Amino acid sequence: MTVDDISPGGAAPTRMRLNHAAPLDGGGGSPSGGKDLASSPAEKKKAAEAIERHLEPDTHRDGTQARESTGAAAREFEGWLTGPALKTARKTWSEQLTTLMNRLGSEKAALRATNTLLRNTDTGIELGIRKSSALDSF
Repeated sequence: MTVDDISPGGAAPTRMRLNHAAPLDGGGGSPSGGKDLASSPAEKKKAAEAIERHLEPDTHRDGTQARESTGAAAREFEGWLTGPALKTARKTWSEQLTTLMNRLGSEKAALRATNTLLRNTDTGIELGIRKSSALDSF
């Protein structure tokens, strides 16, 4: 939005904007119009390593600390109505932490598997093309 978009009264006009519309040829793709894969094997490897070296250990450490602090607070407020609520919050936090850790592991594995999948697909296509080459008979 620019200054020109604001009406003299100072209120911005109400409007809706789509972030991306399907291309006229009916195919999908990125909003930038590119048709190539957006990342290289090196970028995927780097992302998987970042998850393994930073996100997983940091998330586990911070999540465990929050879980332990909430558990300690729940024990302190055991005779109050706050105690059971904190226990419930701790249980929910623990479940969410486990889900997040599993998701990070899945994303890391998917990044690593994508490189293998694409390389194996390329190799399979190459072998299929080589089998049916008419030039082999000359």
